[in-house]
Amino acid sequence: MTTRATSEGTASRAPVEAGRRIVRRNVVPAQWRSELKSVLITEAQIRRRVAELARAITRDHVGADLLVVPVLTGTIVFMADLLRHLHLPLRLDFVGVSSYREGTESRQLTFTKELRLEVAGSDVLLVDDILDTGNTLAELQARLGRLKPRRVRTCVLLNKPDRRERDVPVDYVGFDIPNEFVVGYGLDYAERYRNLPFVGVLHPDRYAPA
Repeated sequence: MTTRATSEGTASRAPVEAGRRIVRRNVVPAQWRSELKSVLITEAQIRRRVAELARAITRDHVGADLLVVPVLTGTIVFMADLLRHLHLPLRLDFVGVSSYREGTESRQLTFTKELRLEVAGSDVLLVDDILDTGNTLAELQARLGRLKPRRVRTCVLLNKPDRRERDVPVDYVGFDIPNEFVVGYGLDYAERYRNLPFVGVLHPDRYAPA
């Protein structure tokens, strides 16, 4: 089990929506074979898993004053699909943070958009596309905690446990994936590939330095 952080800085034991482990590789559509090594998660797998996550989130927030906070920009497709399945009242705001610059290595965090809605006293659901080192999510959780929410829960589409540098509490995980550079379903490389309906593994020669 993973511990869940609260706004008071304590942690409580709670059920965690564990990620689905991906082991099977799928055929790359012909038009993408020169750029993608494999399809890691299909459109159908994503659709089923997003619905499952939404059911768990809905169950855990019945009667709550829920504020959903996606992290721009990689979450846009995931968030749009997730919202359609959340059958409870909520508010929506966005936070912008950038840690990648035309490459695959994380760099210093830059906050590009701050929240505009009131956070104090609310249940906050922080939504991100991918958890790798944990540095970005740890900073975001800390910033939200300083705004005095009632509780902060975190949902990520993808989890790369092999990349972890900081232990970050996460409540809902879509898929556990290997340490490969993935694109699609909102995730990009140099602002490309976000529109792919699946999650694919980029050929190393597309991002490796010459």
